[in-house]
Amino acid sequence: MAGQKRSHDGMNVDQQPSNSSPFVPMFETFRTELDEHHDRRERVIKVSRDVTAQSKKIIFALQRVREINRPIHASISKTITPMYNTIRELLQSVVPDLQSINANRYRGNISGGIQEFMEAVLFQHYLEQRTVMRFDDAQRQLPDGIVLTYEDYALGVFDMTGELMRFAITYLATNGQLPGVSGGDDAAEGSGGGSILADLQVLRSELEKLDASGSYGLNKDFATKMKTTRASVEKVENGVYSMIVRGKERPKGWRPDLGEDKDRERPEVESY
Repeated sequence: MAGQKRSHDGMNVDQQPSNSSPFVPMFETFRTELDEHHDRRERVIKVSRDVTAQSKKIIFALQRVREINRPIHASISKTITPMYNTIRELLQSVVPDLQSINANRYRGNISGGIQEFMEAVLFQHYLEQRTVMRFDDAQRQLPDGIVLTYEDYALGVFDMTGELMRFAITYLATNGQLPGVSGGDDAAEGSGGGSILADLQVLRSELEKLDASGSYGLNKDFATKMKTTRASVEKVENGVYSMIVRGKERPKGWRPDLGEDKDRERPEVESY
């Protein structure tokens, strides 16, 4: 007896699938909603990555600043302004995807980019005004429709302390004093209330007072961020300590000893 001819999906060629089931349209709706969800999620993740990349470029450019508490040099401002514009355009493009319930649904996907952007914004604000930007002012840096959470703002402040440490160490190694110190007997010590070290110590003290137990987004990273912040402040303190001990008799090529890479061979410096 000859077999029946079947199509690739296993149905008889002369048998048509029945569309009488009430569940087929329902599952087609589910499929459409899932496809839209994955498309939105991919768009948000891509924007977050692009914002992170642009923010890192801004931070890198800001590390070229050589004075604090004054406007950014025109050459650096010219470099970073297009990057800020790009970031705001990227964030604006996903505003429709982050409305209503989706603001919470995709919060974890956009959070990384917003934190990096906050780090760049806060770092520039400190270099220009030597203060930490307030939360309300930080919110205004984002396009309308993008919500800044307290967790993203706080984690951006944590990350900014690392950039302040790098800036302080570079300045200390280059100029023999901390930024914010005008000179004189205390210039090398950087112990006055006007130094970046004093600001870092105040930041560390205030961050240690935070109670992160009520926020999952902050609590999960709080211990690690706090440990890194303490280490950053200690590196600047050790750099200043080394500067005080060595005084103005630094040999050519000397840099503050930050206690890193102890097992590596250090290049010899010029003897006295």
